[in-house]
Amino acid sequence: MGGHLALDAGGVLAGLVLVAALVFVVMAVRRWLFVRGGGTVECSLRTMPAEGAAPESAPGVWRLGIGRYRGDELHWHRVFGFRRRPRQVIHRRGLVVSNRRAPGPDEADGLLPDVSVIEVRDGARVMELAMGAAALTGFLAWLEAAPPGFPVDVHPPE
Repeated sequence: MGGHLALDAGGVLAGLVLVAALVFVVMAVRRWLFVRGGGTVECSLRTMPAEGAAPESAPGVWRLGIGRYRGDELHWHRVFGFRRRPRQVIHRRGLVVSNRRAPGPDEADGLLPDVSVIEVRDGARVMELAMGAAALTGFLAWLEAAPPGFPVDVHPPE
């Protein structure tokens, strides 16, 4: 009886290891497919409380992701996920970049090293994006390359 129990536990453990490896492979292939198409940047994102929200409203948590430029939109996908559709879509039209700062000591552990945090407003939504210097330069160039008549507002850092 004990031998069958050991074989069953070993089979279950082997199955769990196989499922974990399969999940890892699926996420790696998904990431490769996103990056392969070009126009992608690594950036973390968190949502901020809307203006007029209760003062005790806390910002969301930082989530590591991949931003992909699609014409006049930045599609943001979580790194650790399975969805093909973006979690957030940031529209270039009417986008306002209102602040740029270094990450605070309490949030630096959850972000990639050497990133800058920018606050963006897309309509009523307020988000923060954390990205490296090259990704930030590309993001600002994408904003400034908007066609004539696009209301894009970039406030320089103070």
